Amino acid sequence: MITTWQNVRLQFRQEACVIFFFLLIWKHVGEVRRILYVVDRPQISGSAVRFEPLVGLNRTGYSRPIGSLGFPRFRRRFSIGRPLLLRRSSSTFSGGGGGSGESDGDDKGFIADAERDGSGSVLGFQLSPPGDQKIFGTSTDETTHQGEKKEAIDETVMADFGVPGNRAVEEGATEVGVPSGKAEVVNNIVFVTSEAAPYSKTGGLGDVCGSLPIALAGRGHRVMVISPRYLNGTAGDKNYARAKDLGVRITVNCFGGSQEVSFYHEYRDGVDWVFVDHKSYHRPGNPYGDSKGAFGDNQFRFTLLCHAACEAPLVLPLGGFTYGEKSLFLVNDWHAGLVPILLAAKYRPYGVYKDARSILIIHNLAHQGVEPAATYTNLGLPSEWYGAVGWVFPTWARTHALDTGEAVNVLKGAIVTSDRIITVSQGYAWEITTVEGGYGLQDLLSSRKSVINGITNGINIDEWNPSTDEHIPFHYSADDISEKVQCKMALQKELGLPIRPECPMIGFIGRLDYQKGIDLIQTAGPDLMVDDIQFVMLGSGDPKFESWMRSMEETYRDKFRGWVGFNVPISHRITAGCDILLMPSRFEPCGLNQLYAMRYGTIPVVHGTGGLRDTVENFNPYADGGAGAGTGWVFTPLSKDSMVSALRLAAATYREYRESWEGLMRRGMTQNYSWENAAVQYEQVFQWVFMDPPYVS
Repeated sequence: MITTWQNVRLQFRQEACVIFFFLLIWKHVGEVRRILYVVDRPQISGSAVRFEPLVGLNRTGYSRPIGSLGFPRFRRRFSIGRPLLLRRSSSTFSGGGGGSGESDGDDKGFIADAERDGSGSVLGFQLSPPGDQKIFGTSTDETTHQGEKKEAIDETVMADFGVPGNRAVEEGATEVGVPSGKAEVVNNIVFVTSEAAPYSKTGGLGDVCGSLPIALAGRGHRVMVISPRYLNGTAGDKNYARAKDLGVRITVNCFGGSQEVSFYHEYRDGVDWVFVDHKSYHRPGNPYGDSKGAFGDNQFRFTLLCHAACEAPLVLPLGGFTYGEKSLFLVNDWHAGLVPILLAAKYRPYGVYKDARSILIIHNLAHQGVEPAATYTNLGLPSEWYGAVGWVFPTWARTHALDTGEAVNVLKGAIVTSDRIITVSQGYAWEITTVEGGYGLQDLLSSRKSVINGITNGINIDEWNPSTDEHIPFHYSADDISEKVQCKMALQKELGLPIRPECPMIGFIGRLDYQKGIDLIQTAGPDLMVDDIQFVMLGSGDPKFESWMRSMEETYRDKFRGWVGFNVPISHRITAGCDILLMPSRFEPCGLNQLYAMRYGTIPVVHGTGGLRDTVENFNPYADGGAGAGTGWVFTPLSKDSMVSALRLAAATYREYRESWEGLMRRGMTQNYSWENAAVQYEQVFQWVFMDPPYVS
């Protein structure tokens, strides 16, 4: 028998369920009322209008409508910052459900940009009347209603998206079929970098920051690149000739005093190139040092750069108006690593840059901007933020028994405070989380692996094009490779080698240092010279390797040539003239020379590390029914024997299997490593970075 108390409990449970169900319905009714309020506007009162969310990239890699009512988890994930397309309908809203009819004629509808409060809730929509507006990243034919979408979404794929080592970023862009030209969502992007070609360059960082901004600007983004205005008394100073003084001066408080910096500006290729000017950037040498070593005040020089970069979007009226607070900062390596820390420590606590985001791009983790702990006060940060950059060396790395190992590590602070992290290849994104590749930061990076993505660098396909290259004597393409042998013979003649088109020619281009595996080439030299090959090297660096190159040339006059230094035209001619390019790097975050080589039909032989492993597919002669697959040879482990074996296998294939060799050449020449392709992958990360709140403490 049920007691009175039990009846009360049962009735209470029933009423609670009814109240919960009523509140759930009322929540969704509120959403509908809020949208219908926007629809009821004089501008569009003449005919019925239905909301149709734009289709675009999402974490599953599927083309899918965005912002479905009643599913707040998916709405928040996919709809933030997305515009809605409103179409006129041939039918009116009614209880008969006729509101889903298709638009007639060439009516293009309205564009509605959602206005949101600080929590992300929709406050309303700003409507634009019909006209010639274009919705970036979609078209009328591509727009699909959620009810019409038949493909199910695999939530496991969504959860795994963005984890280092997978190919989610690349495949996400290709599966949706992102149209080239314009981006789906445009941003105000601010690159902060210590070098940007052609103004300043010492390696791959300069190439990236000189080319990626142009590709992003071409897709509709507003892009600014901020770097120092280096004047070193050489011909390179002419690169800044067109940059004009903006007449803006700011004061940076750091290093125990006030420093005044100014800004120069050049608008080129759709990009605002901004140069921070200070007397510390005016000295002989490269951006980081001279023949005597690294500059002792590099921490000061790049602290100035970071402070100035944070102010530039607020104070520089480029094109008549500033970039504003809702900017996306792309900070490159430790030189710009202070930017995300400054945003979190000095700006957001006062309501500035609360809508900005920062992405750290790691080009080389080996360089971290480590200085003694006593220099923390020089950085211009609040005292309570020492923990962000504080660093303690392990015991074995300390100089003496009384050394506490305390230091400041700018790159460590950037890893902690940036909203997302990008590396320049997927393989490197994994390597930096390992003991071997983490340089002491592997645990910290592992803790943030959910926001780390790897995107392979692109190359300038106009500059590196064998069909138009002004530096090579003959031109060829994937459709007609017959002139490549003429480039080889011209190179042999130029270098004074015997003209033998049938002899495999191996090339090396790069710095002469331990990272690039030069010691391995040095050890393998006598073994390689026994074979019927020719070997050409171009580079500079460690004096002992430069001397070794000279002695090799004296010993093997008919087989070896070494060019000490760097020369752009000769690098193009070596890339076009050689049959094989050797890259035995110990680690290589991305690597560009193997991309240039494949573009020119030169077969790369590389150590399986970082970006080399990602970009070079090992040759398999039995794939595709004997047609073959792959673009080169990847050897591992890093040893003399494995390297020599790979080179001998490549040379034998060149001599004895010409059809397979030509297949290797053509597959490499048709690979897509353009900056346009890389820019699409960056845009996917841009969408993700605005889904979460910024770092604040």
